Order: sequence, then C-alpha cells, then structure tokens
Amino acid sequence: MSVVVPVYKSPGTLNELVRRIHESLRETEHEILLVDDGSGSTTWSSVREIASLDPAVTGLRLGRNSGQHSALIAGVRRASFPVVVTLDDDLQNPPEEIPRLLEHLRVTTAEVVYGIPKHVAQGRWRRLSSWSIRRVMQSVLGVSEAINMSSFRAFRTQLRDAFGSNLGPGVSLDALLAWGTDQFSAVYVDHAERAVGRSNYSLRKLLAFAIDSVTGYTTLPLRAVSSLGFITAFMGFVLMVVFVFVPFLRGISVQGFPFLASTIILFAGIQLVTLGIMGEYLARMHFRIMNRPEYLIVEQAKDQRQLSENDD
Repeated sequence: MSVVVPVYKSPGTLNELVRRIHESLRETEHEILLVDDGSGSTTWSSVREIASLDPAVTGLRLGRNSGQHSALIAGVRRASFPVVVTLDDDLQNPPEEIPRLLEHLRVTTAEVVYGIPKHVAQGRWRRLSSWSIRRVMQSVLGVSEAINMSSFRAFRTQLRDAFGSNLGPGVSLDALLAWGTDQFSAVYVDHAERAVGRSNYSLRKLLAFAIDSVTGYTTLPLRAVSSLGFITAFMGFVLMVVFVFVPFLRGISVQGFPFLASTIILFAGIQLVTLGIMGEYLARMHFRIMNRPEYLIVEQAKDQRQLSENDD
C-alpha cells in the first residue's frame, strides 16, 4: 500500500510520523510519499533527509503552494501499490489506525473508507465549519457518506483512472474519487491533540475550498439561480397585479414609486448574485482553457542507493 502525506511547514513531526507509519504497517509492504506543498527550505530539507535514508520514502516538492488537495493528487498519481492511504502531517490522525481502515476496505464492498474521529480534538468554530463544508460536499457529490469526509482516507488506487492528468486549480480529491465510485464508507478512529503548532486551515481557506467545490464540480448554483429567477418573476407578476392592474381596474391612481423602488432593489440584487456565480464559472473555464496545472513537481528525493540500482 501507498501512504500519501501532504506536508506543509511541519518539519518537527515528520520523523515521528514516518516511524509510526512503519511500525503500524510492519507486516505490509508499503511506501510513503511525502509531498511538500511549497513549505520552504526547512521542511523540504527534512523531507529530503528522510528520503535519502529510508528506501521506503519518496519526497516530492511542489514548485509553489498549490493547496492540500493538489498535493494529495500529486502523491496519488505517483502511488505504486493497489491501495492508497492519505493522512495529515500533524499526527492528529494516529498512523496506528491505518490497519482499521484497511481491514474495513478488505471486508466490505467499499472502495473509499474515511476515518472519522470518535472525539474531535479541535475548537468549536473549526468543528462547526468543517461540518458545514462536509454538508456542502454531501450535496455536491450526491453521496450520503460524504458527511463523514475527512483527510484520513483509504481507497483503491485504480480510482485515479477516473480523472485526467490536468485538472486545473481548485481541485478536490473527494469530488474526483466520486467520479469513479459511489461505494463510500466510514469507520470511527481516534483523534489526537495537535502535537506541534496550529492548523494552517483558516476559516477563509475553508470557505474558499467550499466555493471551489461548489462551482467546480456541480451545477447546483446555476440551478438555484434559475429557480430564484422564476420565483422573482412570479413575485414581479404578483406585484404588477397588486400595484398596477387592480388599482387601474378600480379607477384608482397607481402608486408608482413604492412599486418601482422595490422592483429595482429586488432585481438589482438578483442580477448581482447571478453575475457573481456566472463569473465563477467563467473564471474556471478561463483557467482550464489556459491549461494551468494544479501543481508542478520541480524536485524529487529518493534513496540514492535505489537510484544507483535503477541506473544499473
């Protein structure tokens, strides 16, 4: 199996993380892919040092900070084994729980298994925002188990065949996996306190991820705007009857200002919302037409002994 870890400014946890992964998978042939998401020289030096000493570890460095999911996809595309496990670099998802995901994947028909915390070791606002994002993704993907989404997941590597080589920016691994299967499941796992530092996922980044997912993988916003347009048109017709036709039939002078003012405000708001959502879609089309890559690997670290053997 292949373990993919997106790494971002966390040199202090990598050695322990790799050690614990090896211990939990000591009876399973495996590899570890550490994908440095443009963290800087300190983190990459740690990744490169680990990879040079450990033949089971491969380090990948992205040329710029491309986002967690782009880093994950970079690692998934380099995976060599039939099963991929992804987990964060902060040790909040204990590597000792990996066998539990693998066992569930083995004994069920599921092709994607999420590890959901029994007790989440996060602040209240973060739990609420994460729950909201999962609700959004549940609607986007049309998969009930999406409410259990987490960064700790195991899935069959062949699912990567469902998405192409150039997806553009703003990708979501979970949405891409849903292109290949609807067999999702989840198991409860432990969730530890963050060992070092604090989360790099701010509320702004979570909202940006939600917007990327909604505008990038579903037409629900456009359908919602269309529905809102129909409702607005109906309201306009009712207002027209109340403020124009009824007074006219009764021989009463039409009060133009209240009707005109409310109609202008209502339709101006609808137009702004519509233009905003259309702009999101046009921007995504623009980036995809430009073939802007979601990541660029500029350097690779591997055990030098293996590289010499491959050259021979």
